[in-house]
Order: sequence, then structure tokens, then C-alpha cells
Amino acid sequence: MTDSLFSFQDPLWSVLLRLAINTAVLFVMLYFIFFRFTKKKDDIFPFFLMGTMIFIICILLKKSEMNMGMALGLFAIFSIIRYRSENLVAKNLAYLFTVITVSVINAMFDFPHPVRGIILVNFIIIVTVLFLELGFSKFSKDILTKDEKKALKKAGKNTEKKEAKKAEKKKYSRHQVLYDNLGLLNPDKKNDLLKDISKRTGIEVDKVRIKKIDLIKYNAILDVYYKKTTAKAEE
Repeated sequence: MTDSLFSFQDPLWSVLLRLAINTAVLFVMLYFIFFRFTKKKDDIFPFFLMGTMIFIICILLKKSEMNMGMALGLFAIFSIIRYRSENLVAKNLAYLFTVITVSVINAMFDFPHPVRGIILVNFIIIVTVLFLELGFSKFSKDILTKDEKKALKKAGKNTEKKEAKKAEKKKYSRHQVLYDNLGLLNPDKKNDLLKDISKRTGIEVDKVRIKKIDLIKYNAILDVYYKKTTAKAEE
């Protein structure tokens, strides 16, 4: 029984073993390599299902006089027609062709040493895909253009500014006041303005922002900022 299994003399065991190997290879290539580097899980299902269906069709057509070249060409044409309306990037198209190739090889090619031959060929394909992904992902990080580097640096600075503003908002409380001494609104008299508002409100004011000035009524609406700890202490 063991000799029959590993020598592919029993057609049923041969098909099941080839299917198991093909499924394992597709799983490793799509889940552990493709998804890890592209993060596109929506493409995993059609790629996986397409590979499995191609394998089954090739097994059923194996009894006919179809050779490897015809099989690869046929399924490649069908796949390109299927995805003609979608904007597939070159990388996804390469994965699609690799899925087709793996499935056709596992279904149709008869190696001198069946189990060892199939495992070796699939291992070479997986290692090649992984090597290319690791190499090109590192290479793409190293060849960032000056504009991309500036954009990343600018984005980092903007994030820091936003975080600083959030921290500042958490640190200070804001309150609106109606202020009648417009003479102190001059930027040169900022310290005098802070002292005057602090004296009148009884709260140590750190910042003031002018919201509205009414020259007819001779007053202004100001946003005054004070530390929250100060406000709690006053309460």
C-alpha cells in the first residue's frame, strides 16, 4: 500500500496527494507571503479558488492529449479575460500567473520521482516568491525619493503639532469674558492685560485670545485660558 501511494500507481491516491500539496502551497504563498506583504485579503479568496479549480480541471483533462504549454496558455487567457476590467497591478498579475502555474504543474506534470519532484519544484517557487518579496520590500524602502522623504518628515511634524495642540487643550481650560479696557489689547501690553484679567477674575490667566471687538460699545469678547489645576484650586 505504501509503495503504491509514493509511486503514484493508484490514481485516486495520486490525485489526493497532488491536491493536498497544491492546497498547502497555495495556502503558504497566499496567506503567509502575499497577504503579509500586500495586506490585500480581498484577492486571497479568488486566487485560492482559481488555483483549486484549475487543478481540478487539469486533472479531469489529463486523460486527453493536452500538454503543459496548452494548459498554461488556456488558463492564462481565461484569467486575463476575467480580470480585463480591473486595474490589476503588475505584482498581483504576477501572483495570478504563479497560482495558475503552480496548479497546472501539480496537476499535470509527471516527475520521475513524483512526491520528491513535486515538493522540490513547489519549494523552489515558494522560496523564490519569498526572496523577491523580502528583497524588493527592503529595496523600495531604501530608494525613497527626496520628495517622499520630505513628505514623510512633514507628516511627522504635523502629527507632532497636532499632538502638542491636543495636550495643550487638555492642560488648559477656556472661558469667555466681556472686557472693557481696549487700551490693553495692544500686543505690547500683553503682560498688563493678563495681570488685569487675572486680578478681576481671581484666576491666574495664562493666555488670551481676542474673539470680537465692539468699538461702539467699547468692549471686546475674549477667550481666556487658565490651567485646570488652577481652576480646581479656586473651587
